[in-house]
Amino acid sequence: MDISERSFEEAIEATLIGADLGSYPGDMSKVRETAPPYGDMAPGGYQKRLPEEYDRKLCLIPRDVFDFIYATQPKEWEKLKQHHGVDVKERFLKRLSSEIGQRGVLDVLRKGIKDSGCKFCLAYFRPSSGLNEALQRLYQANLFSVIRQLKYSERNEKSLDLVLFLNGIPIFTSELKNPLTGQNVEDAIQQYRFNRDPREPLFAFRRCLAHFAVDPDLVFVTTRLEGAKTTFLPFNQGKFGGAGNPPKPPTDGGYATDYLWKRIWSKDSVLELIQHFIQEVEVEDEKGKKTGERILIFPRFHQLESVRQLVTQARADGPGKCYLIQHSAGSGKSNSIAWLAHRLSILHDEKDRRVFDSIVVVTDRRVLDRQLQRTVRQFEQTAGVVENIDTTSRKLKEALEGGKTIIVTTLQKFPVIVDEIGDLPGKRFAVLIDEAHSSQSGESTKSLKAVLSSKSLEEAEQEEAGAETPEEELENRILSEMEKRGRLPNVSWFAFTATPKPKTFELFGTKRPDGRFEAFSLYSMRQAIEEGFILDVLENYTTYKVYWRLLKKIEDDPHYEKGKASYLLRSFVDLHEHALRKKVEIMVEHFHGQVAHRIGGKAKAMIVTRSRLHAVRYKQTLDAYLRECGYPYKALVAFSGTVRDMGIDYTEANMNGYSEKQTAEVFKRPEYRFLVVANKFQTGFDQPLLHTMYVDKKLGGVNAVQTLSRLNRVYPEKAETMVLDFANDAEEIRKAFEPYYEKTLLSEATDPNLLYDLERQLSEFHVYDRAEVDAFSRLYFNPKSTQDQLYAMLAPCVHRYEALDKEERMNFRGKLTDYVRLYAFLSQILTFADPDLEKLYVFARLLRRYLPPERDDLPREIQQKIDMESYRIRQSFKGKIKPVRGEGELEPIGAKGELVPDQMEPLSQIIWELNDRFGTDFTEEDRVFIQQLEERLIGDPALVASVRVNTPENARLTFDHVVTDRLQDMVDTNFKFYKRITDDREFSKFFLDWLFDRFRKSLKGENHYKNHGKE
Repeated sequence: MDISERSFEEAIEATLIGADLGSYPGDMSKVRETAPPYGDMAPGGYQKRLPEEYDRKLCLIPRDVFDFIYATQPKEWEKLKQHHGVDVKERFLKRLSSEIGQRGVLDVLRKGIKDSGCKFCLAYFRPSSGLNEALQRLYQANLFSVIRQLKYSERNEKSLDLVLFLNGIPIFTSELKNPLTGQNVEDAIQQYRFNRDPREPLFAFRRCLAHFAVDPDLVFVTTRLEGAKTTFLPFNQGKFGGAGNPPKPPTDGGYATDYLWKRIWSKDSVLELIQHFIQEVEVEDEKGKKTGERILIFPRFHQLESVRQLVTQARADGPGKCYLIQHSAGSGKSNSIAWLAHRLSILHDEKDRRVFDSIVVVTDRRVLDRQLQRTVRQFEQTAGVVENIDTTSRKLKEALEGGKTIIVTTLQKFPVIVDEIGDLPGKRFAVLIDEAHSSQSGESTKSLKAVLSSKSLEEAEQEEAGAETPEEELENRILSEMEKRGRLPNVSWFAFTATPKPKTFELFGTKRPDGRFEAFSLYSMRQAIEEGFILDVLENYTTYKVYWRLLKKIEDDPHYEKGKASYLLRSFVDLHEHALRKKVEIMVEHFHGQVAHRIGGKAKAMIVTRSRLHAVRYKQTLDAYLRECGYPYKALVAFSGTVRDMGIDYTEANMNGYSEKQTAEVFKRPEYRFLVVANKFQTGFDQPLLHTMYVDKKLGGVNAVQTLSRLNRVYPEKAETMVLDFANDAEEIRKAFEPYYEKTLLSEATDPNLLYDLERQLSEFHVYDRAEVDAFSRLYFNPKSTQDQLYAMLAPCVHRYEALDKEERMNFRGKLTDYVRLYAFLSQILTFADPDLEKLYVFARLLRRYLPPERDDLPREIQQKIDMESYRIRQSFKGKIKPVRGEGELEPIGAKGELVPDQMEPLSQIIWELNDRFGTDFTEEDRVFIQQLEERLIGDPALVASVRVNTPENARLTFDHVVTDRLQDMVDTNFKFYKRITDDREFSKFFLDWLFDRFRKSLKGENHYKNHGKE
């Protein structure tokens, strides 16, 4: 069997050049008469071209350019020919290449070029209506081609694995890797970064639309090559709710990534991407001013897929339907909404009638109206397509009645919208609702009294316990309006939210056969975290009880700063719920010691309080304590209305010295490090420098998720977040997050001395020595050091690692990961007096990323190398969730080395191995299931006889058939286990190999099943 990279390349090419639907692109007499059904994106139809046909200087395939022009614009070509004479071809190609260089390929493909008074289209896009037959025929005449091993440079003979062309113009390049030959997608990314010179004409920004790094498991994409700074984003479907791609069932054949060349690179798909999705935009700063920098936006997989599916479904359904789009923070909802609004605005049904007369976008994102107008302007040159209305309801009424194409308005006007569109039954609307975000206007929530005058903190907490944030109030108002009016036959609703409530599911969700509701499109929090678009706020979550236990453990340990620990321990004594002074001491000292230096010294913290009175007193106590200690930090407070305390009226404005509208802006200043909040800024507030949250308020359900998620924004140098919770149990927070992303939390104290155990165990592998760690850390902390010097320092360690046997490599890697994770957690709580621990952490963190991946570990290794923590590593602690009676807490962070497989009973061992290797969470119930399966197998005399008399190869065939039958018999006993075996090829192979080996050994008396009941 050919396992070379060439074989992988050939398979992709074979799909791309599959049978064309027309006899020959450019032959207008034989093209398909009508377009395929809407949304049908069949693969194939590319022409194979040879590397020699590519002009390296012009970055074009001249033959294809002329074939396309001759077939679609012969009269215009004749005019140009008369003007230029014999030089016409050479001059036209130079003109085309020059225009692409100056304007970018996207603009040239969309708008064409002019040459000596002649205008040429360089691509024809599918018309939104099928009424114009001439346009349909021109669309079919687009010519797609592919070149393998394209030599792109005039200076050398380096080649690209695959380049795709549209009408002779390069659009996508691709580097392919095959893990069976020892390389994977990470190597393709590195190849683009370090071996593909962005100064080469083909790699210049905007010369191509995108560059893909591809292997059989994963796809990454970038629109701009910038050497070592090049950023590749994942372009994967998602795997079991997380990052990656689902494995292909053995019966299907093909590759996990073949959606790329079968669907995304299909001709119809590429033309739609160019026409409707890929955008070139000028970057704007926070105030909306243009910076002069231009970027090319390529949709992420879930954005493209969800918009296409929604458009296809809306076309089939017509008006009167509801769709729920549950996309996590970090999903790029602004672009998804903009793309969907545009696509729906030009959508026609099978009878060529517009499906919707107007698209109404309801949002409170101030930037969205600009983004929408900019996006649509990119697609259409029609002025006035987008109408922005944030002033009077009368203007909104006029826009709706006048049939404006896209209307952008505010959430506050939602009741007016519902009334108006209900009174216009002759017009059809699509309403896109973006979830409520931060209320920075200072408006008060109606569930809070305008003036709070409680006599005590306890009374204030009781009075405001059930208060809603302005965002929650707005969302509930929308839901009640929807419920009140019922379904309107002339309106389709598209609701975007990261955290839908049960009522949201009922109103907008899709009903399943079992009566429950689900989202039409899902991009989970877990996938967003694993793909690196948001941070995991539960990664370093701890309660104050846990913090206290940690401090208690280190009080007499010489490795830690004793004085600070003892001081903080005294603060914990008799920590009453409302003992604000002591809590402030703990928060400020923790921030000063563990947080302030993070994110390059810019880290900020939020204190979430129980009531507005708590917020007022927290602010006063915090200011006083910061002054006492002489710390250089300032604090702001955020709450609505007025608080009357001890006869004095307090407002957000008079406590901060700024108007309420300025609070969010002032908090951006470097000196302001604390923000104290009460029912404000807990949802939608977007401040990426927020690193730590001190929670002193009972949280639950969606509110817990939305509040803690204020920390999840990514930012350069922001590697993690921290939550110190004074009011909730870890189990309660875990339950709140479960519907959106199930996550293990720490609740018992972790033993800090585990770090020293791991340090010693790692040194015993002799992969590195202390001198190398010291030398590496000197380089790392020297601002003049270069990346290649760091690689050179790590290279000898990697060679020694590769010399270990496989089991030793896995153990070393596991302990390295344990050390990095444990240090990252503890360093946010404790101050280490031992600098060797910090040096080893820096060294281990980078060595772990540089170690070559084992084949089984490919997806998570890739994620680590692009600076993301992996799902499997985090999830390996999931199986340890065991609620402690009376407290509902979870087990502590520990090293995986604490319980090694060979210390376990055999069935527990396989459960451990499956959880460890595949990131599953199998438990005692699954152990019993495997035991019952083994009993059935050993009780099958025909199977026993077959295994005894046949060769292992033949016996295995019988064994697999029998196991499949027995699993089907037992499907109702454990459907989750059965489904994982049938859906995941790698999992199935690993488990069946183990099961067959154990079965054979049992027949030889090595592990007889008479004893299996004793396990």
